This record gives sequence, structure tokens and C-alpha cells, in this order.
Amino acid sequence: MKRSVSIFLAILTALYAGVALGQKPRGLTLWTEYPAQSVQAGETVVISLTLSNRGLPPQIVRVQMREVAEGWKASLSGGGRPVQAVYVDTDDSASLSLKLEPPAGVQPGSYRFVVHAQGQGAQSELPIELTVEAQLPPQLQFEIELPTRRGSSTTTFRYSATLTNKGEQETTVNLEAEAPEGFQVTFKLRFGSEEVTSLPIKPGESKSLDIEVRPPKQAQAGEYSIRVRALGGQAQAALALKAVITGQADLNVTTPDGRLSAQATAGRENSLKILVRNNGSAPARDVELSSFPPAGWTVEFDPKTTAEIAPDNAAEVTAKIKPSDKTIAGDYMLTITARSEGISDSKDFRITVVTSTLWGIVGIGIIVIALGAVGWAVSRFGRR
Repeated sequence: MKRSVSIFLAILTALYAGVALGQKPRGLTLWTEYPAQSVQAGETVVISLTLSNRGLPPQIVRVQMREVAEGWKASLSGGGRPVQAVYVDTDDSASLSLKLEPPAGVQPGSYRFVVHAQGQGAQSELPIELTVEAQLPPQLQFEIELPTRRGSSTTTFRYSATLTNKGEQETTVNLEAEAPEGFQVTFKLRFGSEEVTSLPIKPGESKSLDIEVRPPKQAQAGEYSIRVRALGGQAQAALALKAVITGQADLNVTTPDGRLSAQATAGRENSLKILVRNNGSAPARDVELSSFPPAGWTVEFDPKTTAEIAPDNAAEVTAKIKPSDKTIAGDYMLTITARSEGISDSKDFRITVVTSTLWGIVGIGIIVIALGAVGWAVSRFGRR
């Protein structure tokens, strides 16, 4: 009995000494860093495997799937190709990849797989567990920095928005808008120039958009609501925008009968009725008229300034035009401009200048006198 106990103690001492000296266990080891993982429904998983040879002679090791969850497809590959065996040297290792493809319509739950490695007198098995989680439904998020913008009927209202795909699948999103009649709504990617009506968005990805709203020129002052929607499959998101039009005057220089022509006599003051209309949506204040006449002409306006012209109204102004007395008969161009708080309108008027009737009479008198002088000279000196 004492002899058996001594032998047993000797064996334990030897084993302890081997461990203390750092001797490693011999055999094949098939392992991966993450043998249990959570994946999304429909996701194909690729897992990196390592096969190690500890202390055994160099050898070829057969590898295969010993267990595969029902409906799934499993394949082993190395160096980019399917493999059935791996060569491993002593105290060396080889890398493998395990590809696991789920069946269509896979349900949430746990699925088990076992990889088996068989060598010369040694083997190893690696169990792998995949937990399929329920896929989140498609979800879109639309955010806006400043939903309200102010401007005139000629302003392009620009809004900066961010569209995010909160779901777990890539989604093609269609963009559309509801706006008052006559309003134009366009979408552009931030810092882009091309208009877009749809765009793909990956899971978790955000897209920065510029939304441009152009009101009709005749839009009256007031608040206008615009609704923007993003539609991607069963997911949708919406934004409520507001355009506040403050109104703007729109001047138009014309005449009561619409004709942009008149007649004037050289050297005399001639009156021309000017009509300044406000076709805008806000009053035109302190409307002042000016002119660009031919050289030597004078043009005065009565009144020179009109305090206010209401929308869809007009003010009548008299232009007192005096061509130079040396002006030759003919057609001349006179430019008249109306200005009010940064807006203006100019029209070119054709002024036909005629000479004074008095000068015509004087001219005829001179001709008559000249003819009389010639006749007198002929009658007196012609016989000599």
C-alpha cells in the first residue's frame, strides 16, 4: 500500500513540475473569439475560426460541420475557397471562415451549430450559438432647423433639414410636398445643385437636405403652410414648414392710355401725363421720379415725390418736358424712372420734336422779302 501511495505521489509531483515549468497541453484546438453572437433577422454571418496544433506532429486535419440548425446553410472556407481539410504544423495554427446563411423568413430565437476537426489521434469540436433578434420596423426621422422663414413674394425660402433612417434595412425614400396653389417646392442634397425626388438611405445613415419654396410673384402678404413628407416603404416622416410673405411693392411706369410716345415743340414746355402703378402686394412709399433726357433738355415732375401708392393703385404725375430751342425736328428718347425703397422701374419714351410755328412764319417772311428784293433788282437793273 505504501508503495502505491508513493508512486501516486510521484506522478502528481511530476505533473505539477511539468505545469510549473510551463509545459502546454498537447492536442488540436478549434476556437473563435465570439462563439455566441446576436444577429438581425435575414443577416448572413461570417465567423473567423482558428485551428491550433499544440505539440502534435505536422498533420492534415479534416474539418466539417457536425451540426447545422434546420434550414440554415453552413460552409467552411480558407484562402477564399471552400475547404474540407487543413494542414497545421507543430505548434502552429491555420485560419478558417465559417459562413452561416439563414433561411427566408427566419424567426427570432437561438440556433446551434457545431464544427468538428479530426486529426491523427486527436480531435476538437467548436459549438457556436446564434441568437436571431426581431428586426426593427422601418423608421424615418425628419428634422428641421428653422421651420419658419420670412420674405417677399420674390424670395426663395430655403429650409435646412436632416433625414435619418432609424430602421435596420436600406430604404429608398421618396420626397413629396403639399403647398398652396402656385408654390413650387424642390429638394436638393446639401451643397448640391441637382434636384432630387428620391434617394437611398442606409440603416442609421442621415442625409442633409435643402428644401426650397418659391411662391408665385403675385402672392399676397400672409402666412402659408407647406407640408413635406418622406416615404420609404412602410415608413414615413413629415415636416410642417411655414413661409411668411411680408409683401413687396412692384412699380410700373406707363401713361393713362398706355402709349410710350408724345410730341413736343422745341423751346417750349410740353406736358406729358405719367402713370405710376403699384402691381405689388405692399404699399410703395416715397415714390420719386427722375429722368435721363437728351442734352440741353429740361424735365420736371409735378409732383416729384408721391408719399404712398397702395397695392393695385396708381398715381398720376405730370412731366414738364422742354426741349432745347436749338433742337432739330425729329424723334428723341427720354428715359423716365420711378423709385421706392430699393425697387424701381424705367421706361423709354419716344418724343417727336417739331419746331415752333413762329419760326416757320419768320422763315416764310424772309423768303418773301428775298423774292421781293430779287424782283425789284431785276425790274430796275434788268434793262441796262
